[in-house]
Amino acid sequence: MTLFFIRAFFFVIAIFVGYYVGLIYDLPLMGLSIGAAVAFLLFLVERSARSVSVRGLSSMVFGLLLGLFMAKLLSDVLALLPLSVSVQSVARLSLTIIFSYLGAVMALRGKDEFNLIIPYVRFKRQDIDDRPVLLDTSAVIDGRIFDIALTNFFARRLVVPRFVLDELQTLADSRDEIKQQKGRRGLDVIRRMKEDARLMIHIHEEDLPLSTGVDSKLVRMAKVLGADICTTDHNLSSVADVQGIDVLNIHELAAALRSSFAAGESLRIRLVKEGKEPGQAIGYSDDGSMVVVSAAAGRIGQDVQVEIKSVLQTQSGRMAFADLKG
Repeated sequence: MTLFFIRAFFFVIAIFVGYYVGLIYDLPLMGLSIGAAVAFLLFLVERSARSVSVRGLSSMVFGLLLGLFMAKLLSDVLALLPLSVSVQSVARLSLTIIFSYLGAVMALRGKDEFNLIIPYVRFKRQDIDDRPVLLDTSAVIDGRIFDIALTNFFARRLVVPRFVLDELQTLADSRDEIKQQKGRRGLDVIRRMKEDARLMIHIHEEDLPLSTGVDSKLVRMAKVLGADICTTDHNLSSVADVQGIDVLNIHELAAALRSSFAAGESLRIRLVKEGKEPGQAIGYSDDGSMVVVSAAAGRIGQDVQVEIKSVLQTQSGRMAFADLKG
């Protein structure tokens, strides 16, 4: 309704101005008609420009200004050459048109990168690492990111992209109970991190509509912002590593903090269940590492002394194979 009144007001003003200008040339009716035609033409342009976003418009204006600036510099250089006035005028006009077009088109094509970078433009010391850390959906759902952040392990700004929040919301609204719990846990983790004054966390509202999938958007955003990615997804870690992006993998951090044991060492564990192979029993060390004990199926539920024979490093952590000692 407000838009209707704005259009009506502008239409009346256009008719009035056209009629007034027509009076100057003794053609009031023609001036009124021209004013009304101009108003209708602008209405048509406005309706056809509905698909143009404010973000795209701001990027295009920035590109136009940059193109005009470059054209002015080159025109000043040409002014130093012994050229005729007509040649210089044509050259100035040509340079202005060419660079204005190129600047607008390039800025419009790269509007996503332009709008991503703008919130992070600031003067900074080159000897300080202040790259933001992008949080992946898997890292937020994991929950340990909150405790890790409280230890000041990152000491940098944590950024949660809007499309990560959207994915968490989709999971929370899912009919699948497991996905629903994951989504709600992730949203709760972000809420607690936002409420904690000790943490620097920012919700980045910009999206990357030209990219499909949360992983590809994260990688592209990290490249644009020069950021790191925090995740627990092994596949995302591999893709980001190939493209030269530093990855902070929570699983790798947890594995590095586990106590190590080598072949030949002995330890006491409690056997809790049978293994996959006949006669095997499984127990866990104090740091949570799985220990597979041969010929110990009859000792399940007991505390036994075992000797480590070999250690295998997997994506989920360390796994040791051992024999009963004695």
